[in-house]
Amino acid sequence: MGTVNKPSPLMELAFTLLLPSLILMKLSSPEQLGVVNALLLALALPLGWGVMDWVRNRKLNLFAALGLVSVLLTGGIGLLKLDTQWLAIKEAAIPAILALVVVGSNYTRYPLIRTVLFNQRLMQVDKVQEQLAIRGTQYEFENRLRIANWAFGSTFIFSATMNYFLATYIVTSPSGTAAFNEELGQLTLVSYPIIALPSMLMLLAVLYYLARSIRSLAGLGLTEVMNGVE
Repeated sequence: MGTVNKPSPLMELAFTLLLPSLILMKLSSPEQLGVVNALLLALALPLGWGVMDWVRNRKLNLFAALGLVSVLLTGGIGLLKLDTQWLAIKEAAIPAILALVVVGSNYTRYPLIRTVLFNQRLMQVDKVQEQLAIRGTQYEFENRLRIANWAFGSTFIFSATMNYFLATYIVTSPSGTAAFNEELGQLTLVSYPIIALPSMLMLLAVLYYLARSIRSLAGLGLTEVMNGVE
């Protein structure tokens, strides 16, 4: 049976976050690579990594695709020397769009929380649904899923808000300058502990709420429904 060669998380972090940030902060001066070359190299690393990952897995991930679009837009703002306000708007726009999509799915039959957390790859959904049917708690569980979906959407609202204010606060130099590149690198580094980690903790809180709901309404512990845990 073939296995998928997943790259090391540390290597992925290095190519998509650390190295681009260091290139922007340390190599943007005229004595080094210069503004344009440093920006192009910094953009090439995460872009090349995303393309390589797609070629390896032959599968397009929505969030990875949005990340690539974000990288290209950032590069366009720097290379075209647009007003830095556009960077703040761009930083907030993608998570804001995702928040609208997630919240909007609450008004459909299939909230996106089913795709992200309550899905067949992660959990034994049929087993949970069977126990819900036995206990007659399907309707209440659907309500819990919608609450979890609202909470999931709030992680993107948080990200959009923090992205906008961080970009406005950190990136103040004119685009197309070495100072702009350095500030862009700082923004990339700072956004990980200030935005990404809290968002991850919020997502874990949503998973905890979902696990509590499964236990109380289906009588199953998380280890009983998670694939590959039993």
